[in-house]
Amino acid sequence: MHYRQAATGPFKGMNPYVSASSIVLVALALVYGAFYTEHASALVSGAREAISPLLEWYYVAVVAFLLFLMIWLGVGRYKNVRLGHDSEQPEFAFFSWVAMLFAAGTGVGILFWAVAQPIMQFQANPFIEDGLSPEAAQIAMRLTFFHWGLNGWAIFGFVALVLAYFAYRRDYPLTIRSGLQPILGARTDGWAGNTVDTLATFATVFGIATTLGLGVQQMNAGLAQVFGLETTLWLQLTVTFGLLSVATFSVVSGLQKGVRVLSELNFWLSIIVVLFVLIAGPTQYLIALTLESAGAYIGNLFTMTFYTNATHDDGWQSEWTVFFWGWWLAWSPFVGMFIARISRGRTLREFVAGVLLVPTVITIVWIGLFGGTAIYHELFGEGGITTAVNDDVAQALFVTVERMGLGITGLIVSGGLIVLIATYLVTSANAGTLVITTILSGGDPEPPIAHRIIWGMALALLTGVMLVAGGLETLQSAVIMAALPFSVIILGMAWGLLRSLHDERYAARQGERTTAPREPWADLPDAGREATQVSPDQAYKR
Repeated sequence: MHYRQAATGPFKGMNPYVSASSIVLVALALVYGAFYTEHASALVSGAREAISPLLEWYYVAVVAFLLFLMIWLGVGRYKNVRLGHDSEQPEFAFFSWVAMLFAAGTGVGILFWAVAQPIMQFQANPFIEDGLSPEAAQIAMRLTFFHWGLNGWAIFGFVALVLAYFAYRRDYPLTIRSGLQPILGARTDGWAGNTVDTLATFATVFGIATTLGLGVQQMNAGLAQVFGLETTLWLQLTVTFGLLSVATFSVVSGLQKGVRVLSELNFWLSIIVVLFVLIAGPTQYLIALTLESAGAYIGNLFTMTFYTNATHDDGWQSEWTVFFWGWWLAWSPFVGMFIARISRGRTLREFVAGVLLVPTVITIVWIGLFGGTAIYHELFGEGGITTAVNDDVAQALFVTVERMGLGITGLIVSGGLIVLIATYLVTSANAGTLVITTILSGGDPEPPIAHRIIWGMALALLTGVMLVAGGLETLQSAVIMAALPFSVIILGMAWGLLRSLHDERYAARQGERTTAPREPWADLPDAGREATQVSPDQAYKR
């Protein structure tokens, strides 16, 4: 089953209304950014500044709600509901599942920020008085874990859970509007559903373009570090179109071949790099700092989740928490649908545990080792990483490797990181293209190849325009704004899921009943039923 698809014409196999409106919106953004660059940059930055006071508490409230809702779904009365029919088993093995959700979820972003964010927080944040101190190191790591940990994955996981539930258990098309079916009813296949999918496409396109832009800037810094190439906009644009050409070719091969193989390659490369940094770096310090910071993160999770920076006016909340929650929200249609695609057959308990805990642990280890190495050299070594980050945040990772003093081995490691960034960029781009075209096709898991190619090219163009329009600051502002309308849709999806789960009172698990118990009054005469009748909730408790 799919939502409306055109039978003929240029939109054959696609929803013509959603496709046309999405193309118009993206085209307007491209033209505006390309020909009115300065004005576009000023407009985006001004809009972000105007709306930041609202987002500083609104995004916090939304993300806190999603975190606690996900935990409840994983341990509450519906934990044994399967994302599929009762007899289905998971489509992918656990390793492939984790590799794909991590590669598409935060691979590029965590490579960019694993050193940059701890070093920037190490200098100043609202929770320290003296920056660049041993005390500041632990707090910097804790804050970085917070922005990349459970809260963010709760956003991705919730959207994925809703989509997988309605697609594989309720047999609706795998697209964003299906999550609102209990609310929209018949309008799901009309203008209301089309509007929802258009907004989801808009947020997804800008979310992917932002991350691709960050990754390209970091690749440029790596190429400059290893090969001495100059950091220029033209090199960044060349890298953008080269990588997205590879990604577009890869996405044509589909999920099982292209995306799965690349994701597993990324995962193994990441393990090799992490082990090398652990062994070649200050091992004892890295382990100690990571464990201590992880404990501080867990101990302060509740307080940090509801922190709004209400008594400060230093811009920290807007620059960090608002940006990251906006980034996670903007990416959630893309990553959520992708995770839903690979999670069929898992129970809510398996799903929540896997999506929340496994990527968070991997993230803590990655940031702990790379960010900890950078902080160690600032505290006990020659330093210089802070200065490099302040000059160009994209070079943070490669300057850290250089400060390790590994000689030719360091250059080899930097080269491996460049390859890793490239493969993560390709993975994110081809998975994103597949998700965008799935939304535009009304939920078809195998959208037309021609449209996959067209949207792969559109992502390349938009990323290039955003790089030209102002680099990192414009990228950050754009993704924050793109996430706002979709956050409202997510809240509606929560309502729709809870309404539908009401029918799942008797959740299926081996050894447990899958239907309501037989009423004790079923075989009694009518006169006796009234005296012995109990409510379904009371029967359930028995």
